[in-house]
Amino acid sequence: MQVWRGVGQVPTDLGPTAVTIGNFDGVHRGHQALLGALVRTARAAGVPAVVVTFDPHPAAVHRPGQAPPLLTGLTDRIELLAGSGVDAVLVLDYTLDFARTSPEDFVLTYLVGALHACAVVVGEDTRFGWANAGDPTTMAALGTRHGFAVEVVADVAGTGGGRRWSSSWVRELLDAGDVAGAADVLGRPHRIRGVVVHGEARGRELGYPTANLGPDASGAVPADGVYAGWLVRGGTERLPAAVSVGTNPTFDGVTRVVEAYVLGRTDLDLYGEEVVVELVEHLRPMLRFDGVDALVAQMADDVAAAARVLGV
Repeated sequence: MQVWRGVGQVPTDLGPTAVTIGNFDGVHRGHQALLGALVRTARAAGVPAVVVTFDPHPAAVHRPGQAPPLLTGLTDRIELLAGSGVDAVLVLDYTLDFARTSPEDFVLTYLVGALHACAVVVGEDTRFGWANAGDPTTMAALGTRHGFAVEVVADVAGTGGGRRWSSSWVRELLDAGDVAGAADVLGRPHRIRGVVVHGEARGRELGYPTANLGPDASGAVPADGVYAGWLVRGGTERLPAAVSVGTNPTFDGVTRVVEAYVLGRTDLDLYGEEVVVELVEHLRPMLRFDGVDALVAQMADDVAAAARVLGV
C-alpha cells in the first residue's frame, strides 16, 4: 500500500480512483464495512482504492486539551487501513486554515483534482468541509456536478441492542476496563504502541520484570487494572503477557504506567524498542496491598490467570 503525506506526493500520472474520506480512529468494524465497500467498488471499476484521512485528528485542532484520546496513532491507523485491502492512503495535514475549506473546494482540490475520483464511497455520518457542512447529500450533488459516482454505506449495528459501531463506543468500553467488549467493536484487540523505557525496576526485584511504555505511547489507555494480553515486538513476534495499568498504589505511585510482564521470561531486554501491547481481557482492578509478600502472591495469580485466558 502506498502512503502519500500530502497532495504533493500523489503521483502526477495517477489515473481514476475510488475514494473514501474519514478520520478512521480505531478502524473499527463500522469503518471496516465502509472500507470493504470501497475496495469492492474499486475492484469492479478496475481502479485503485484510496483513503483520505487527516492528521492530527480534527478534534485535537478544534479542542486542544479537551479532545478524547485517540484509539490509534497514525502508525497503527495506516497499518490497519493497509490490512483492509486499500491501495493507497492520502494523509492530509489538518489545520485551522484547512478546516475553513468549503465542501465543494475540498472535493475539487483533493478528490477530483488530486485523486481523479470516479467513485466516492461515504458513510451515512460522513461530514466534510467548513463547519462540517458537507454530508452524503452534498457529496451526491457534487458528484452529479463534477462527474463521479457516489455510494452511501449504511451504518452498521453491533451487538448488545443494535448500537452502531463507533469510536466513542470503544472509548466508553475502555474507560470501563472492558477490553473484551472493545475488541468486539474493533474486530481485534485494542492496542497501545510505545517505546520501552526504564521504570522503577520493582518488577525485576520481585521476579516479574516488566516492559514499561513511555509517556508518548499512542492508543487510548483503559481503566486501571490488570489485563491479559500480548506484547508484540518487531511487528510479528507475539509474546503472552500480564499487563498492569495504573499508579502502583502499593508503592504510593502517582504516575499512570502501562507495563507488561512477558509470561515466564526474565531474559528479555526491550529497552529502546517500540512494541505493541494488545489487551485481551480484564483480570482484576488495581489494588493496594498491605505488603510486598501479598503483592507477589497476587502477581503469581495474575500470571496464572493470564496464561489461562491466552491459552498458553
